[in-house]
Amino acid sequence: KEPMKHQYDFDAATSIGFLRAYGLDKDFKLNIEANHATLAGHSFSHELRVAAQNGMLGSIDANQGDLLLGWDTDEFPFDVYETTFAMLEVLKAGGLTGGFNFDAKNRRPSNTYEDMFHGFMLGMDSFALGLIKAAAIIEDGRLDEFVKNRYSSWYSGIGADIISGKATLESLADYAQKLGKPSDPGSGRQEYLQRIINEILFNKA
Repeated sequence: KEPMKHQYDFDAATSIGFLRAYGLDKDFKLNIEANHATLAGHSFSHELRVAAQNGMLGSIDANQGDLLLGWDTDEFPFDVYETTFAMLEVLKAGGLTGGFNFDAKNRRPSNTYEDMFHGFMLGMDSFALGLIKAAAIIEDGRLDEFVKNRYSSWYSGIGADIISGKATLESLADYAQKLGKPSDPGSGRQEYLQRIINEILFNKA
């Protein structure tokens, strides 16, 4: 099984901690691989975001793995949902300081030179389409607007105090005691958001 337990580069967060612990975070950035994200129990987009939010996103190993296997299969990427969410993170991070490496290989039955060309075309087309659709999601704006409204309580009152570091455990306990019955947090509207993604991905316009 990959990765091995207690591995120092188990995932993006572990790798960032390792680099910071040894003072290497100013000299290195992370190469995020889709297949390794899967094996570590994360989504590819999650690993990209963790790296980007810590200023450590360097490059991408562009592949995908078999979700039912516990080892690195390095398939050419073809899941456009996956590439779309990945490119959404790349765009929101302002791009990459490195680049894309197609760390992938043809499946065993695909054994001709023509198959090799089709493999790389598949990978490049999948990420190109993911980039187009990621840009469309940003331009559409509905997802970002929902997230902004969903987390609006963090920008005022007790939420802003937590973000700024002004809040203490004592002040939070006092706030909770005075709060009484919590108000309706509102719907997470997951299916609505998923429908928006499908609408954008499968709209030819």
